[in-house]
Amino acid sequence: MAKSQNTFKSHDNTEIVYFKHLPEAEKKAVVIITHGMAEHAQRYDDFANFLNQNGFVVYAHDQRGHGKTAGSIDNLGFFAEENGWQKVANDLGELVKLAKAENPNLPVFLLGHSMGSFITRTYIIENSDKVDGVILSGTAGSAGLLGKIGLLITNIIMMFNPKNTPSPLLDKLSFGDFNKPFKPNRTKFDWLSRDEKQVDKYVEDPYCGTVFSVGFFNDMMKGLELVNKKETANKVRKDLPIYLFSGSKDPVSKNGKQVKDVFEMYKNANISDVSMKLYEDARHEMLNETNNKEVYNDVLEWLNSKLIS
Repeated sequence: MAKSQNTFKSHDNTEIVYFKHLPEAEKKAVVIITHGMAEHAQRYDDFANFLNQNGFVVYAHDQRGHGKTAGSIDNLGFFAEENGWQKVANDLGELVKLAKAENPNLPVFLLGHSMGSFITRTYIIENSDKVDGVILSGTAGSAGLLGKIGLLITNIIMMFNPKNTPSPLLDKLSFGDFNKPFKPNRTKFDWLSRDEKQVDKYVEDPYCGTVFSVGFFNDMMKGLELVNKKETANKVRKDLPIYLFSGSKDPVSKNGKQVKDVFEMYKNANISDVSMKLYEDARHEMLNETNNKEVYNDVLEWLNSKLIS
């Protein structure tokens, strides 16, 4: 297994850092991983190694405002001055093009976690014909009234402040209640996983857990509403295989309820191959949970089943 760090110039000349993990044996397919908010691609190295061992080429990029693409800690948490959400979805599209060019005869699967699942869902609205299957980890449904209020707050803040201004208020509104079910709290991020070592690694990582900008929250709230509309789900090709998984105690999806909502939304859009798994008592980051090896194997089983069919 070989890991390399590379860059590509995106559609607006922004340089995006990505990591490529190559298997030693025969290549079966490609998996492109899109990480979540306030984390980065190298948190998926262990999972990428597992996929490599099973014949999958893995690409994982640091999205704008994250990891090495952000460059410095000071640049974390901001997408772009204009059209940030669509630019980030377009970045994924550029990586898909690159991966397909380098692996012309291999099927390509997308795996998006949390915010990365929203970006993945945005990409497949217009581009589901370009990939062979989609895996959504820790996804969520519409933020409803709270989302509308949040969007209004971002617009008011942006009238008086630059878009890249960090917003502790929006951070608290978005995540403030997530830790409550897990009291007494050991850290601010107990809601991520039951695995204390994984939570501690997140807490200690300077590229994780940052308070993000008002412009980012504005982008993400609009993006979350976009991907949870029936009209956008209806644009996805009807034979695209989709697999959703999360923990039954994941506060991001209201304890898995919204994962079921997204599952139903795609089923109601007449997509023929949609499946879902919720892991009992597990939290948000299933790939970093105490039962992560079970999760790894379930994802592998799903991928292999799509290669056969």
